[in-house]
Amino acid sequence: MKINQSDESSEINISVNFRTYIKIAVLTIITLLIIAAIHKSIHALELILAAFFLAVALNSPVQWISNKIPGRKKGSRAIATSISYLIVIIILSSFISYISPPLIKQTQNLISTAPTLINDVHNTRNPIGGFIRKYNLEKQVSAFSTQLENRLQNSTSSAFSTISNFSSSLFSTITVLVITFMMLVESPKWLKLVKRLVPNQNTNKLESLANQMYGVVRGFVNGQVILALLAAILILPALLILHIGYPAALFFIIFICGLIPMVGHTIGAIIVTIVALFHSTSAAIIILIYYILYQQIENYLIQPKIQANTTNLSPLLVFIALIIGLSFDGILGGLVAIPIAGCCKVLIIDFLQSRKIL
Repeated sequence: MKINQSDESSEINISVNFRTYIKIAVLTIITLLIIAAIHKSIHALELILAAFFLAVALNSPVQWISNKIPGRKKGSRAIATSISYLIVIIILSSFISYISPPLIKQTQNLISTAPTLINDVHNTRNPIGGFIRKYNLEKQVSAFSTQLENRLQNSTSSAFSTISNFSSSLFSTITVLVITFMMLVESPKWLKLVKRLVPNQNTNKLESLANQMYGVVRGFVNGQVILALLAAILILPALLILHIGYPAALFFIIFICGLIPMVGHTIGAIIVTIVALFHSTSAAIIILIYYILYQQIENYLIQPKIQANTTNLSPLLVFIALIIGLSFDGILGGLVAIPIAGCCKVLIIDFLQSRKIL
């Protein structure tokens, strides 16, 4: 590019050679190809990201187990990771074997009693029917009843789609577990390789930044585990007082759902309320109100405070990061929003310190 300026006419002539046009065109095409490739592989990238966070969560237990292995195999990451996986598989298998029989039984009961429930809803002498008539909900209930009857009649055909969705989810889960296993085993080798590629004068700085960002991610994982366990412990007394069936299974479900920021408790509330509905309508209403109250308290008071302490972020930044993450990519965005915000904070502070601004 050449710029010629004349003092007399104050005109500026800009000439761009053909090679510059070619470079711009090539860069534009490469950028579009990269964006298209990312869009095509977004599901794979989500699985890799989920595996990364799972590997960070399991890194400390794996490291502890590897140091406790006796003999010449001490320090073996492969054996430690295998032991960790075996423990997780035993726990999950025990949970599935515990919850599967009652879940199948309750589903069969729901299918068999669905026509009776629909008739009770339409019966104006019934308290539920009177409530529906009082608030003019007949149209909505009729539409829901028709939809439920169609679903039950077409349950055989819908079973194939359910099996297909389950197979896809199972494949994704296995993929995440395999990638996580490889990350846990090979992470020390990759860290050593990165250190070799970095100049000696920058090694200490890079290691410090990596440790800080790892601390942020580990703090987020630990904070989320604390929140999920706290939710399960606080909701368990309500399950026991109301005599809702299978409290141990529901405790585990609440804990798993609590690991998902912001929306996890909504999923847990729906599951627990449906189970409570089989016991009694009043128990379902009470447990739903109890769950909603706890969810609001946790979302606006407990979670920002705990995550702020574990990730070294202010409660305001934690809340803003969650909102942005959920708006970008739903549950996955909300899951990674806080650790990404913490890592960005580490990089920004380092940049400002290097410029002597801080």
